[in-house]
Amino acid sequence: MAHKAVQLDQETITCPICLDLLKDPVTTPCGHSYCMNCINDHWDTEDERRIHSCPQCRKSFTPRPQLLKNIMLAVLVEELKKTGLQAAPADHCYAGPEDVACDFCTGRKRKALRSCQVCLVSYCEKHLQPHYESPAFKKHKLVEPSKKLQENICSLHDEVMKMFCRTDQQCICYLCSVDEHKGHDTVSVAAERTERQRELEGSRQNIQQRIQDREEDVKVLQQEVEAINGSADKAVKHSEKIFTELIRLMEKRCSDVKQQVRSQQETEVSRVKELQEKLEQEITELKRKDAELKKLSHTEDHNQFLHNYPSLSALSDSTHSSSINIRPLKYFEDVTAAVSEVRDKLQDVLRETWTNISLTVTQVDVLLPQDPKTRAGFLKYSCDITLDPNTANTELLLSEGDRKATVSQQQSYSSHPDRFTEWDQVLSRESLTGRCYWEVEWRGGGVGVAVAYKNISRAEGSDECGLGYNDKSWMLYCSTDSYNFYYNKVQTPVSGPVSSRVGVYLDHSAGILSFYSVSETITLLHRVQTTFTQPLYAGLYVDWFSGDSAELCRLK
Repeated sequence: MAHKAVQLDQETITCPICLDLLKDPVTTPCGHSYCMNCINDHWDTEDERRIHSCPQCRKSFTPRPQLLKNIMLAVLVEELKKTGLQAAPADHCYAGPEDVACDFCTGRKRKALRSCQVCLVSYCEKHLQPHYESPAFKKHKLVEPSKKLQENICSLHDEVMKMFCRTDQQCICYLCSVDEHKGHDTVSVAAERTERQRELEGSRQNIQQRIQDREEDVKVLQQEVEAINGSADKAVKHSEKIFTELIRLMEKRCSDVKQQVRSQQETEVSRVKELQEKLEQEITELKRKDAELKKLSHTEDHNQFLHNYPSLSALSDSTHSSSINIRPLKYFEDVTAAVSEVRDKLQDVLRETWTNISLTVTQVDVLLPQDPKTRAGFLKYSCDITLDPNTANTELLLSEGDRKATVSQQQSYSSHPDRFTEWDQVLSRESLTGRCYWEVEWRGGGVGVAVAYKNISRAEGSDECGLGYNDKSWMLYCSTDSYNFYYNKVQTPVSGPVSSRVGVYLDHSAGILSFYSVSETITLLHRVQTTFTQPLYAGLYVDWFSGDSAELCRLK
């Protein structure tokens, strides 16, 4: 508890200006204490105004108070110094190169805790206390510390810029509103912030919806990947099984042919060898008979020769033909020919069926993004689009929060390199990617509803600037009795029900741009399939008749 008391005293006797222990402490009439030099230096800067105030509570004193050393605080400071305690804050409290420094600190500056948009000054925790304690600061707006406070000061009039010029799309001060921006559409920065905040929230909702839609699409595509992989694995497995069965069938047929050939080979060889043995036995018998006859032929005794001749000269009949028929033999060549014929037929079948198999493989039906079928489906992709005044031709008056373009007298727009100088056209402030849907309500003789790249020409009078008259823009021209589509100077007549409202659906990544007639039903008018190489911007072209208009509809 004693340590806590010392800490409290230490805080009490710290100078709010230099944030060090009080040196020659003095107390102002309002009760706050400072180093004598610190408060005198501060009041020296206020001498010109002849009003001197307390840096903490802002209470004013006239005339300048004569301050005397506070003896009790001086003694307390000396006692604290004897304890070895230091009143300086830890290093982490001081501002580094990347931090916002307190503008009120002298010497080494502490980190700013908040910035005041009224004072245009950043304060550390110590110097910020008057803003919390004094009623004089009740209406001051405190924000996160900022190094850009001076950007809120008008460079021409050195005043805080509290107004916003919608005509020139810039912050201005009050003097600007009655001088350089006289007659312009001006509102308070708070009102413009409220409007932009509302648009921002709408954009965020749109982005969040698109994120949700994309996440759903990713899930669907992931399921598609898994389905493709599963189907492919199944097809490979079954194909391997079928081809394995075919190979086994061919191997079995090969084995059967081999077995039959070998069996027939054995039968035929056995038959031939049996005949061969019989012929060899007959040869042996004939040779024996020939030897007997030879011996008889050499018998000298006539009577003996004649006695033995009848029994030796008689030959037994042969059971085989006297000779083997000599003819062309094929043996098993016919088998080879038959197998070759089967091979050729199989090759023909495989060749024919392989074409069908290849076509079947390449015609796998994979899920691709499709256009919604109903207006409710399109509204899921609706986006909040506003027109960019810096691109508007000077004959177009923008209104309805920069959503409507009307042909009117010359507007006093400032010069800007993005402005269309010859064509009555305007582009959106927002770029378009992903899937987007918006609708245009039009009035008059004719209006062009378009999309374009940012690098479309602006200041030339040639076709290079006209929406639909170059390769950087696509436009559907709507008149009272017909539609025509324009791209790169090519006009394409479009049929469909004429309506005062046209819907546009863009799927940037898929390269799809579709135009719809919107009434009680939604009807496709024209669809473009291409490849978009840059972000797109919504565009409007309004015919030169005074009063003709086109407006980006609020769909939410």
